[in-house]
Amino acid sequence: MDIENGQSASRSIVVTADIVARYADLTGDHNPLHFDEEFTSKTRFKRLISQGGIAVGLLHALVAMELPGAGTVFTEQHWTFPAPVYIGDTITATGTITEWLPDRNRGMIEFVIINQNGIRVLTGTSGVYRAVPRD
Repeated sequence: MDIENGQSASRSIVVTADIVARYADLTGDHNPLHFDEEFTSKTRFKRLISQGGIAVGLLHALVAMELPGAGTVFTEQHWTFPAPVYIGDTITATGTITEWLPDRNRGMIEFVIINQNGIRVLTGTSGVYRAVPRD
């Protein structure tokens, strides 16, 4: 697959309580913001939110499976989280190639993740490298 500037791809996921619990078991992130409704109700979030790593993980899947695709890894990441991802949200990540160096199999991607209401929950840019098998 040829990679070109302006090329984009998207990927979505419904963030469930089970995903949040499995992520916590994997990483040890058992922050009460993810599990304690009484605690969270007294914060600005008002209800349970997911770990930021779940949204970022969606980007990892997008890069590795869609664009640029198999063999791609991040070389740098710059994220902002302008709004929380609540349990039950459907989030959609879109990545757009902003710079691609075909001779080096490297480039930059601009990302945005929105929820089902069109609210941005993550924005950022990343450098990526695509490992290409040699004959």
